[in-house]
Amino acid sequence: MSDRLDSIVDELARALSSARSGAEVEELRRAYLGRKGAIAAAIGEIGIATLSGDARAETGRRVQAARERAGTLVDERAVAVSQAVSGPSYDTTLPGSDRRLGTVHPVALAKKSIEDALRGMGFLVTDGPEVVSEYLNFDSLNIPSDHPARDMHDTFWLTNGLLLRTHTSSNQVPALKRHGAPLRAAFVGRCFRYEDIDATHENTFDQVEGIMVGRGITIANLIAVMKFMLEEAFEREITVRLRPGYFPFVEPGFELDIRCTICDGQGCKTCKTIGWIELLPCGMVHPSVLCEGGVDPEVFTGFAFGLGLTRLAMMKYGIDHVRVLNGGDMKVIAQFPVVP
Repeated sequence: MSDRLDSIVDELARALSSARSGAEVEELRRAYLGRKGAIAAAIGEIGIATLSGDARAETGRRVQAARERAGTLVDERAVAVSQAVSGPSYDTTLPGSDRRLGTVHPVALAKKSIEDALRGMGFLVTDGPEVVSEYLNFDSLNIPSDHPARDMHDTFWLTNGLLLRTHTSSNQVPALKRHGAPLRAAFVGRCFRYEDIDATHENTFDQVEGIMVGRGITIANLIAVMKFMLEEAFEREITVRLRPGYFPFVEPGFELDIRCTICDGQGCKTCKTIGWIELLPCGMVHPSVLCEGGVDPEVFTGFAFGLGLTRLAMMKYGIDHVRVLNGGDMKVIAQFPVVP
């Protein structure tokens, strides 16, 4: 009897392996497990009622085991066929996966455009420490402690006597000492000033400082490099003006202004109604700074410039207030490219 039942169940297993739909599986269930199925017919042939007590009990256990095994085979095949047809089940009430890509901050985009332009002209682009000594930030740049120009720098002083750099110009003398002349170098990083916030000023901002020292460097070289760098950054022709400006570490010194790209020179709150934005202080490197860097001013001349990347980003992308850049509003940042 046991062999007969095992044979029927094995036959069912082979038949189920060929079933490709729920209807086919259900048909096999009825053919083998139904009231008139193959297992019921085999039981009928046995005549359990005619068996003695022990034989009847043993036969009943074997019949029940065969039914359970056959039922398990049918259920497993039904699940397999269902998944093959409809795919794996999932809960449609669960929230979907957020696969949005991040974007690049407009200041980072402006920074990359400037770095690319400077590298294209042979500049070494690097950075320096944000916490520096009074000597590097002021004294080495021809700004001694009693110099009135220190009032231009609202400085964050630390309790150990160091300070948060107020400009990336603090890298000039270390670079000259390290590399000597001739030298083309630019220093990109964050600066800090304790000042009031308005449309174009913040107490932290990004700046690029550049210096070019060599034989026969003139103001004409300064103007050519500045104009090329800015047009590469803005990706179009721009209008600039050069006017006298005072900075202790350059002589002569200039202010390079750009026609306001927000109002096209008509006057707005960003340019304070004058149509121009002060963008790029620059000038010829002061002989005392060259001497501090170990360079002979009788042999070499050079120029330096400092460009505010935060203000450049405002001009390039038409942003009318610096708080838009520093506010952390993802709706603003999402308007910019995913990659630079």
